[in-house]
Amino acid sequence: MEKKSYDSFQIGETASFSKTITESDVSNYAGITGDFNPVHIDQEYAKDSFFKDRIVHGMLSAGLISAVLGTKLPGPGAIYLSQDLKFKKPVKINDTLTARVEVIDKKPGKNILELNTSCFNQNDIEVLTGNAEVMINT
Repeated sequence: MEKKSYDSFQIGETASFSKTITESDVSNYAGITGDFNPVHIDQEYAKDSFFKDRIVHGMLSAGLISAVLGTKLPGPGAIYLSQDLKFKKPVKINDTLTARVEVIDKKPGKNILELNTSCFNQNDIEVLTGNAEVMINT
């Protein structure tokens, strides 16, 4: 992975990363974070919930944004400064998510990029949206 200079980033530049969220991903995430909310891990409980099925942890879905930031845009050396999120739709196990980031502003002198961040499911439905700031470590 090639490290880019701050000046080489352009407003409107985009990158994405896709992954199918598996049962194992949800179990591992619960174990790592300690979030064993039954709506994520217990089918019997979840079938009586608002969603009528288990849903993926929201922050697991949002974690795919970090994959884009650390590997593609801006890429290696990026420092994740902030993120706001709005969870718009539930994500189910075996959904394929695509995290997408777009450069929407630059803060020269600080080496900071402002990014629009979003995730879409396999039906191209936006499941989360937000904005992030990253610093380019040059």
